Amino acid sequence: MSDVRSAQGGRDTLIRYIRDAGGVGLLALAIFVPFIGLRLHGETNGLVLHYRPKLLVIGVVLAMLARLLVLIWQERRVHQGRAAWRAARVASAGKYVAPALLASAALLPLVPGIANFYIDLGVLVMTYVMLGWGLNIVVGLAGLLDLGYVAFYAVGAYSFALLAHYFHLSFWECLPLSGIFAAIWGMCLGFPVLRLRGDYLAIVTLAFGEIIRLVITNWISLTGGPNGIYNIPHPTFFGLNFNLGGGPGTFSGFFGIDPDPKQLTTYLYYIIFVLALLTNWVTLRLRRLPMGRAWEALREDEIACRSLGINVRNTKLTAFAIGAMFGGFAGCFFATRQNFISPDSFTFIESATVLAIVVLGGAGSQLGVALAAVVMIGIPALLQDLSIYRMLFFGFALVIMMVVRPRGFVSTRTPSIALGKRQQISSELMSEGHG
Repeated sequence: MSDVRSAQGGRDTLIRYIRDAGGVGLLALAIFVPFIGLRLHGETNGLVLHYRPKLLVIGVVLAMLARLLVLIWQERRVHQGRAAWRAARVASAGKYVAPALLASAALLPLVPGIANFYIDLGVLVMTYVMLGWGLNIVVGLAGLLDLGYVAFYAVGAYSFALLAHYFHLSFWECLPLSGIFAAIWGMCLGFPVLRLRGDYLAIVTLAFGEIIRLVITNWISLTGGPNGIYNIPHPTFFGLNFNLGGGPGTFSGFFGIDPDPKQLTTYLYYIIFVLALLTNWVTLRLRRLPMGRAWEALREDEIACRSLGINVRNTKLTAFAIGAMFGGFAGCFFATRQNFISPDSFTFIESATVLAIVVLGGAGSQLGVALAAVVMIGIPALLQDLSIYRMLFFGFALVIMMVVRPRGFVSTRTPSIALGKRQQISSELMSEGHG
């Protein structure tokens, strides 16, 4: 009797899978017809429409097979009974991955014969790691969806550029000021959105980012408008400049070595490396303080957070201000690295990229954000030789990643404070928004 029931259940499951795949096939057919099934060719008599039915059939069949494989994989996934075991395995792997990643990042510029391109790519990746860790405070810890994080990035960059242009201040003098100015703007954003949550909060933060971009674009007398600001000074090494001409007062002249562009790139790399480590250290320390625990309580349930007597207003403002401060630091570094800034560098796509890094890495996970930044920023840059196909491979890899790990690289959650032994909480044991 049990065999009959299991056979009937298997047939029902197979029929359900076939129907689901058939629906995907119909949707793929509607999408693929104008893109794959038809093609225009230019000839002497004008444009001629050609049909490609074989290629269309192949595309639809591949879409249906992919859907079937996903359904079968989801059916055979490990059930919740082994969720704790998987969480423990992820935690134990993280103990080795994090030190290895840290050591690799620290030693990258010291590799003999390494090209300047890879060091500069490391600078770019570390910048996005810092931005991801800053946004992780707002999105991952406090649970506030921020789509305008690029605004604080822009405030930090333009603060340094304007202070250096009008008051001739150095990078090290402007670095804390850029963070303070960005934190102030973060609080300015926090006040209007104190009563907003979810989609409404995302819309307002998106509008805030666009307001900042439009201001720096149209305030031509102050920011230069679309032309931007040129000749932003590079950071000095105890007063020594990195000038390729050499001579007194330069890094190469003081140490008696030949000028090399790699010297400045390496110096910039270690600056952003230290800034990123500072961001990580401060975040980890804050998570264990009452402020950090209030962020996590706000992320799980705002109503319960209020019922516990937590000041939700101050909790949100501190999350926005501290996250914005680290964005301002990263913006100040971006300005000194590029030597030029313009509004084109602070579009919505930057906010979307940083948010994608946080989500792909696992909201609330420091290690996951670092891994996601390496994947999303480093890999496309390394695949430039593949031309148009690099984005195809990259997008395909992201789709697979979101199917296999829908909550990011590191989906487990470690309680900041626990009575007794702290245990990893697997993503399978958490519902969306209620860990």
